[in-house]
Amino acid sequence: MNHFGDAHLRSWTLRLMALLAADVQDQLGWADGRELETKEVVEEVELLCRVAEELAERGAFAPKDLHDLRAVGRRLGAIGAACRVGLWTNALATDPAWDDIRLLARRLLLTTVGDWRQPLPRPARPPHPGDH
Repeated sequence: MNHFGDAHLRSWTLRLMALLAADVQDQLGWADGRELETKEVVEEVELLCRVAEELAERGAFAPKDLHDLRAVGRRLGAIGAACRVGLWTNALATDPAWDDIRLLARRLLLTTVGDWRQPLPRPARPPHPGDH
C-alpha cells in the first residue's frame, strides 16, 4: 500500500464486509434504533466495491480478494429497485439476496483475514434532535 488513505479504505471495506457477513441477528442488533435505508446500504457497499478496484491496483487487496469483492458488488447490483426501498432491517428479514451477500462476504473475509467472524464496525451515533 503506497497511498496514505489506502489502509483506511481497506480497513473500512473489511469492517463493512464484517457487518454483511454477520449472522442476521447480529446485523439486526447492530442496526437497532437506526433508520438505515436499504438503498443507502447498497450504495455504500457498491461504492466500496468500486473503490476496491483501485486499491487492488495499488496492492491493498490481492487479486483473489478483488474477485470476491466483485462478486459482492454484482450480487448487490442485482437487487431490484423495489427491493431497495424501505429499511435495511426489513430487507434482511425478507429478501433472500442478503443471505447470498452474507455468504459472499464471509468467503471474502475467510480468504482475506482468515475468519469471517470479525468485530462489527461501530455504528454511527443516531442523530440528536436538532442536529442538521
